[in-house]
Amino acid sequence: MTLSSDHFRSHRTLDVLERIGNRLPDPAALFVIGLIIIMLLSHIAVLLDWSVTNTSSMQVITANSLLSSAGIWWLLSHLVENFIQFPPLGIVLVGMLGIGLADRSGLLPTALHMASMRVKGIWLSPAMIFLGIMSSVALDAGYVVLPPIAAVLFILAKRSPIAGIAAAFAGVSAGFGANLFITSLDPMLAGFSQSGASLLDPNYRVAVTANWWFMIASTIVLTAVGWFVTEKYVEPRFRGNQEIVIPKRINQQEGVKAKEKKAVYFALLSVLIVLGIIIACIAIPGMALYGQGEYFPRWVEVTVPLLFIVFLVPGIIYGVIAGTIKSHRDIANMMADTLASMGPYIVLAFFAAQFIEAFKYSHLGEMLAIGGGQWLAAANLSVYLLIAVFILIVMFGNVLIGSMSAKYAFFAPVFVPIFMQLGVRPELTQVAYRIGDSVTNVITPLNPYLVIILALLKEYYPKSGLGTLISIMLPYTIAFAIAWILLLFLWMILGIPLGPNGLLFY
Repeated sequence: MTLSSDHFRSHRTLDVLERIGNRLPDPAALFVIGLIIIMLLSHIAVLLDWSVTNTSSMQVITANSLLSSAGIWWLLSHLVENFIQFPPLGIVLVGMLGIGLADRSGLLPTALHMASMRVKGIWLSPAMIFLGIMSSVALDAGYVVLPPIAAVLFILAKRSPIAGIAAAFAGVSAGFGANLFITSLDPMLAGFSQSGASLLDPNYRVAVTANWWFMIASTIVLTAVGWFVTEKYVEPRFRGNQEIVIPKRINQQEGVKAKEKKAVYFALLSVLIVLGIIIACIAIPGMALYGQGEYFPRWVEVTVPLLFIVFLVPGIIYGVIAGTIKSHRDIANMMADTLASMGPYIVLAFFAAQFIEAFKYSHLGEMLAIGGGQWLAAANLSVYLLIAVFILIVMFGNVLIGSMSAKYAFFAPVFVPIFMQLGVRPELTQVAYRIGDSVTNVITPLNPYLVIILALLKEYYPKSGLGTLISIMLPYTIAFAIAWILLLFLWMILGIPLGPNGLLFY
């Protein structure tokens, strides 16, 4: 295979993007810089007497200076409160305790391994993509577990291992925002959306389940699209390539131990029992989850605690049977390890909370939302065009800032209230963000797992580099973006709710 000059130009462009992204400050530092900018702008707005009139209530909105005596006192006196009451913080940590235990006990990686080993023949490509999408339930285990297994399974099926790696990576990374189930991503994004919505409506609540139905449909559509891309574009490119190396060690895939299989089956049985109890509590009058809560149906309001239980119980059962959990101390240590791994997120949440609350106190967010919303309304742009442009902005932003939570913490306070002014609910803005952030994960040099995939790729295709990997994955980005945006537009035309308590228009 001869690499063209276009390939090398593409490689140099990607290298430049990688260097630019690496020179950006840490996401936590970006929020500190953002806070300083908000403080300066709020003071300038007061000095220049900036104001915006809310045409619906005829209320005049003016800025509060964060550099005044009152502003500095507010910031210092609310520093702890802003952090403690930051909506995404508690719900993410609680959900992650259960998911983290299921991951560290070995349940999620082993279940993925077993599922992938059962797939043969024509269903190999769609199965790898589907399992990759579903692996977001298992945190980041999909990046480590699925691509190596996919490569071996494709070899055993006399197919290119490159296609197997690409299919698995596409599902895990480009399809990260979709799933058949509620994952840790849902409460995190819902918290940021709610914070953004509160700039205009302090009583607005975003349900954790708000995108669920659309994500179920997305999982099915992306699996089909990824299957098509793998079979028609990726695999034919490498079929018969003489430079692909098949390691001699690969003659059969290492299996799962009998004890681990038994543990998985009992864990899955416990999931069915737990889900049966939850459904009974929802359906039977007088039970704890029956009826309406303060804002949503009771079961919706406690989705995160339920998520914790659904993963905690099978995680413990698997660990006890498989031998990874020998006492209650192991359970506590696994949970502690999970929270330790969340350290960067907690730091990010502290500074993001200060930035968002300062934005709210200054009234700049409200002024921007009302002014920007009025300007966009006067421009009379189609809501479909606005959503498409927003997705493209997120796609570009993902090339420079890899963290999903960091980007949405910046975008939510700006775009959520602006789109609310145009009649778009936060839940719809949140879905658009998920699409833009997911599809470019496979081509952004700032994806921390790109190194793992690149190392695996070089094992089978020694001359490959970053440009090779991204050129392989680019068709998935383009196809996923087009299919996902069209699906969202169809959803909007039909007016179907995005999920339980996930209406489209405000």
